[in-house]
Amino acid sequence: MTETIEHTRKRLHMRSMRRGIKEMDLILSAFAAGHLADMDDAELALYDALLSENDHDLYGWVGGQFAVPDVYAEMIARIAAGAQGVTRPAAAH
Repeated sequence: MTETIEHTRKRLHMRSMRRGIKEMDLILSAFAAGHLADMDDAELALYDALLSENDHDLYGWVGGQFAVPDVYAEMIARIAAGAQGVTRPAAAH
């Protein structure tokens, strides 16, 4: 039995909210809320794989402390764009 795309999106949203560290809960739940509805099957599969990675690695990738694996580079860039203020201070105005 295959999972419907709606179920996949709900499952990924829940996995985004229930991480190992609070910062990743905040970052990934915001990303999921803003982007899962627009992702195609390939993007959803990549995001699913990304969610299987270690939270400390994810946080380092999003915050720019660690080199991002090529397979995740574009998605991490999108996630990092919305993580301003969570991984690093917001720019002063």
